[in-house]
Amino acid sequence: MVKMTQNMDFPGKTDSPSLLELKNVTVVRGGRKILDSVSLSIGQGEHVAIIGPNGSGKSSLIKTFTKEYHPIAAVDGLVMNIMGKGTWNVFELRKLLGIVSGDLQQTYYRQVSVLDVVLSGFFSSIGIYYNHKVTPEMETRAREVLEFLEISHLTDRLISELSSGEARRVLIGRALVHDPEALILDEPANSLDLKALHSFREIVRKIAGSGKSIILVTHTLEDIIPEINRVILIRNGKIFMDGKKQEILTDANLSELFSLPIEVVKKNGYYQALI
Repeated sequence: MVKMTQNMDFPGKTDSPSLLELKNVTVVRGGRKILDSVSLSIGQGEHVAIIGPNGSGKSSLIKTFTKEYHPIAAVDGLVMNIMGKGTWNVFELRKLLGIVSGDLQQTYYRQVSVLDVVLSGFFSSIGIYYNHKVTPEMETRAREVLEFLEISHLTDRLISELSSGEARRVLIGRALVHDPEALILDEPANSLDLKALHSFREIVRKIAGSGKSIILVTHTLEDIIPEINRVILIRNGKIFMDGKKQEILTDANLSELFSLPIEVVKKNGYYQALI
């Protein structure tokens, strides 16, 4: 199995298909458009932040990527490709896209060991069950991931005993165990204190340095690590703006997005929104 390194060469967009590509994608839930004619392309190895207010469609976009939500047919054509393919088995897709969310952490607050949480990523399950065959190769890979994330010392602990920051790292391990092409972080810093937030950012930076795409979904500018150089703003289910981070994260753009006066401050590679 491939071990992550921090100097991994990564193919450019010109040599490989886009990691994710949407064109004219509309999703309706409960009779309401939660995504409205969304078109975007994310390249392999690209680090992107998707920002918007609560209810703007950020998480819906991720659920569309992962086939939890299905687009409706469009008159002017619909494209939804992942790694250049339009059709994926959902279990194969999960091997390409590792996902971490605060909701998932709540699901895992039970009597499951850290090692089993990471191993469960192979089975897309919550823990390990009698019908799961864990191979020596799987266990070796899980331990490699725990070492990469600097949490090997937690291997035998129960996830319910961990701090929020430690548990979040374990869930990242679960997402990485397949060696996916991209790590999708959906509001990843919720409930983390300042120390845990700093540690979380540093480990995400390490993963970004390994060559994997980072797709960060957030409404908080402070979550955006310096390695992210593209920002997509989403509002009312539509792409509001999309471009280079320094051009998108301005007072005017953020004030319009959130409908209140915002001052954007940059320090040590990180951005902060002041109200």
